Amino acid sequence: MDALPATEITALLGRGTRFEGKLYFEGRVRIDGQFKGEIKSDDTLVIGDGAEVHAEIDVATVIIRGGVVHGNVRASQSVEIHAPGKLVGNIHSPSLYVERGVAFQGSCRMDVVDEGPQANESKAESLGRDSELPRGAARDISGHPHT
Repeated sequence: MDALPATEITALLGRGTRFEGKLYFEGRVRIDGQFKGEIKSDDTLVIGDGAEVHAEIDVATVIIRGGVVHGNVRASQSVEIHAPGKLVGNIHSPSLYVERGVAFQGSCRMDVVDEGPQANESKAESLGRDSELPRGAARDISGHPHT
């Protein structure tokens, strides 16, 4: 399959539509209607003007162009909220853009979003290595012990 342009929409839940359930997708999906449930992807979700979304969202990039989102948002790359968008819920993403005129109610955590169980395993391995060092010893940024 040929690569799609970054702005190409691969699926659309248009105005006047209502969907309840779990949404898993590849590519770029836009929601302009009503959605209730769970959304997961390694790609981009666009929430259009007039959309009403009640969901736990876990994707690479979320772009809220308008509409209302109720629920927590985890984005491994970025979150953009444009006026007149509204988000009621917590955000966890390394990058956040909020335009003037946006309504946001919740908390925001800006650091790298864990990429699932593998990230936790690598953290545990890293902690295990550090605990093997003698008391008072330190590692440089490359992970090698200082002597």
